[in-house]
Amino acid sequence: MGKIIVLFGIISIGLASGFATYVGGPTNSSTEQADFSRRVNLALRRTVDHLLRQAGDATSRIEPVSQQNANTFIVRLNRSFDYDQLPQTLKESFQQHNIRADYDVAVLDCADGQILLGYSILDVAKPNEIACVGRVRKKGCYNLQVTFYQPEPQNTTSTMSWMLVLGTLLTGMGYVVWQKTRRSSPPAPTTDTLPASPELIRIGQSAFDPATLTLQSGSNSQTLTYREAKLLRFFVSQPNQVIERDAILKAVWEDEGIIVGRSVDVFVSRLRKLFQDDPTVRLIAVHGVGYRLEIRTQDVSVS
Repeated sequence: MGKIIVLFGIISIGLASGFATYVGGPTNSSTEQADFSRRVNLALRRTVDHLLRQAGDATSRIEPVSQQNANTFIVRLNRSFDYDQLPQTLKESFQQHNIRADYDVAVLDCADGQILLGYSILDVAKPNEIACVGRVRKKGCYNLQVTFYQPEPQNTTSTMSWMLVLGTLLTGMGYVVWQKTRRSSPPAPTTDTLPASPELIRIGQSAFDPATLTLQSGSNSQTLTYREAKLLRFFVSQPNQVIERDAILKAVWEDEGIIVGRSVDVFVSRLRKLFQDDPTVRLIAVHGVGYRLEIRTQDVSVS
């Protein structure tokens, strides 16, 4: 019993010290967000500098980068630039500043904010699939907008994580000693069960596993991104029904704060390609309204 008292005293002291350090220290998440914003700012300024130089302008002032929210950044270009050079230049700038989060890019008209050009970073890795490349562009003022899908992953270990690890180790040591002293009363059998595996969603002749975000269609197995999986599950919840674009944007993209309407078309196009080996599934565009997930031979089922 004396050993148990001493051990739990050490646990209490360790947890109290860790908590005091966590409360009294700087807010790590705020520091990391500030560092992420700083790196994005530098990467965008580098991108604009390269675009202007490629256009023969080495003297114009580079406008400040404006941060709209945690994941959206905008910088103004007061003259036309070569859009075809943007995807690779921006990608190199982000790599140079160690920015790995996925993102969408939109080129907006300064006057009315309309989207003129745009693409997703996921298109850059696929040859000839970068949207709007090669299209004619008029002279004018443009806002370059970058929207990240989610906050940049954290690279440093926070004080809170260290405290939790220490507390877990000390508690584990205490539990081992406590178990050795309970020889007179064996532990009661556990009644806990493992959580049930997520259900497999069947779509026509295809199957989607929500646990691994894996879609099996025909002989192909493809791991979906978070946003692709979210969009697919939304379509699956309303099979063979016309879903308006506004409803799709609200359900799938509203958490990003700023919604880029063109994202719907980009992601629907990807889902179409994933189902191209399944003749029972079609994603149909309803002009001026939205989309319909058509399942022709069997209903969506869960097994």
